[in-house]
Amino acid sequence: MAIDCCLLAGRLMMEAGAETYRVEDTMARMAQTQLLSATHSFVTPTGIIFSPGSPHHTKLIRIEHRSTDLEKIALVNDVSRKLAAGEYNLEEAYARLKQIERENVMFPIWLQIVAAAVASGCFLLMFGGRWTDLPTAIFAGGFGFLVVTFIQEWTRVKFFAEFVAALFVGLISYVAVTGGIGTELDTIIIGSVMPLVPGLLITNAVRDLMAGHFVSGLSKGAEAFLTSFAIGAGVALVLAF
Repeated sequence: MAIDCCLLAGRLMMEAGAETYRVEDTMARMAQTQLLSATHSFVTPTGIIFSPGSPHHTKLIRIEHRSTDLEKIALVNDVSRKLAAGEYNLEEAYARLKQIERENVMFPIWLQIVAAAVASGCFLLMFGGRWTDLPTAIFAGGFGFLVVTFIQEWTRVKFFAEFVAALFVGLISYVAVTGGIGTELDTIIIGSVMPLVPGLLITNAVRDLMAGHFVSGLSKGAEAFLTSFAIGAGVALVLAF
């Protein structure tokens, strides 16, 4: 159970968008509490290889889904700390991790859309946009986040969902400006697509590269590049016509 507990903690953290070195450190600390001192792990965005040392066998698990969920990372870290401090035994820690896996700790979708809309308006003002463009940016940003959420749920193709969402953001902004509702097309589009930009992914890619995790760093960097390309292609397609 100790090996399964370490692997479950690592998988939950990677699925929630944690950095590679943080995942490896958490797994190593949890293993040490179970007297597995000769552990080695190889963590990538798509899988975890964990060797607990002789006489145990090396195990591999696959990471199929990735998102950004900082609360889940904090919950798993809390389990790790309590296991290390003796507040949890192994069975309690494993049961708590399984509970975290079942729970949906994400904010409700309507609140995420509202937050994306408000963030789009704030980015518009931060980039020097006009107050008269604020309603357009709020609507375009919120609708774009709604589109990317539902298309990704429907198609399971992340980059296609981001492309379509950016396409709708560009269309809404263009229609608003040509209809006289908005004034500065570029500022509205930039502010509205910001909730789609993979900021955390880029940050984690740089941190992994600086920590020497080149496979994970390059993988996350490539994913961030493809996301940025999808957003740019969606907006460019609207501006091209």
